[in-house]
Amino acid sequence: MISRLIGLVAVAWGLGFAAFTLLLARPSDVARTDAIVVPTGGVGRIARGLTLIEEKRAQRMLVTGVAPGVGKRELAAAFGHAPAIDCCVDLGRQAVDTRSNAEETAAWVREHHYRSVRLVTSDWHMARARMELRAALDNDVTIVRDGVTTEPRLRQLVNEYNKLILRRVVLWLGVGK
Repeated sequence: MISRLIGLVAVAWGLGFAAFTLLLARPSDVARTDAIVVPTGGVGRIARGLTLIEEKRAQRMLVTGVAPGVGKRELAAAFGHAPAIDCCVDLGRQAVDTRSNAEETAAWVREHHYRSVRLVTSDWHMARARMELRAALDNDVTIVRDGVTTEPRLRQLVNEYNKLILRRVVLWLGVGK
């Protein structure tokens, strides 16, 4: 009986993992949102967000989880796009992980009264980042997924999938909001 239960859990995990990897987020072609949010921590995220701002796909962009000592000048030196950064980018410094990225973003969205947000993050990180953001935001805010295509390693995918499952259970139980 126990071995069947373990086998069933393993099969469910494997099928879920297969779906997770097959459904990695892709860049979105949605024309426009009120705002863009970019959590730090992955290659290509900030560059993608800045390109979208320059294309007028949103009014403003929040880069959440910015390290102390990094300002707009450093961002422009690293990524270019100085005019877009000066006019349209806010730097969030409170977040240290995906959950606090979502909380920082939700406060920013409420402050600016936005109704739609484009979440720009790595393809493998999107499911959990969106789940955390949905839990932190009001239900009437639309989240558009805009995945930055990467080539994650299997270990990275397994770790992210396990984190996704754990956080989903915690949110479902209502102890982690």
